[in-house]
Amino acid sequence: MAVLPPLIDTHAHICDESFDRDRARVLARAEAAGVAAIIAVGEDLADAEKNLALARRFPILRPAAGLYPTLLAPVAADEMVSFIRRHRDRFWAVGEVGLDFWAVKEQTERAVQRKIFARFIDLARELDLPLNVHSRSAGRHAVQMLIERGAVSVQLHAFDGKFSTARPAVEAGYYFSIPPSVVRSRQKQKLVSHLPLDRLLVETDSPVLGADRAVRNEPANLPLAIRAVAEIKQVSEEAVRAAVGQNAQDLYRLV
Repeated sequence: MAVLPPLIDTHAHICDESFDRDRARVLARAEAAGVAAIIAVGEDLADAEKNLALARRFPILRPAAGLYPTLLAPVAADEMVSFIRRHRDRFWAVGEVGLDFWAVKEQTERAVQRKIFARFIDLARELDLPLNVHSRSAGRHAVQMLIERGAVSVQLHAFDGKFSTARPAVEAGYYFSIPPSVVRSRQKQKLVSHLPLDRLLVETDSPVLGADRAVRNEPANLPLAIRAVAEIKQVSEEAVRAAVGQNAQDLYRLV
């Protein structure tokens, strides 16, 4: 029997305060479920610092740092860019970063958002780090910016667009990560049905995007996403796990 690649949760907010009381138990459950590594994303400088500290305590974590797209603060972006540069050897990704046109409606604010996103795309290229990208209600715009600025290593997390919007990203070699909420999202089910296995990753986006909206999500639920993808694509869970595991290793250079 072939040895399957390890399970990788490619996008989780383990620094979230909802995990402060039981984080060690949450991560122990993840390991028991077969999760070997978690890309621990952040939304601001406090998250970035916390992720670095947590990674010292919990070897399963692979820290990342970014500025959430609704934080329209060029000064905060300056600080984050400097922080990531200073700690380049300890970060596995720039993220999460991106665009959010669901929350940001004004064109002047969207222009600021684009400028900040552009800075992080350029930073990721400069430092040779993958981008972990948020693109809520802005998939087409995010993909266009990524391609135009020459982004190479990209994960589009919880992509909420149609496959026609995703196609240029597929052609550019970008990856799409699927959370457990796929079991209740017709949009994500349709997207998975069209995306090739070699462009798929799995994530939990813990503590949100679980199979049950009312229950805190955690990395131990990652197999739910694997199972759902297998059912949608009518292939075995082993085939999905092999594909997404290899894809995560390729993107994040995990050993």
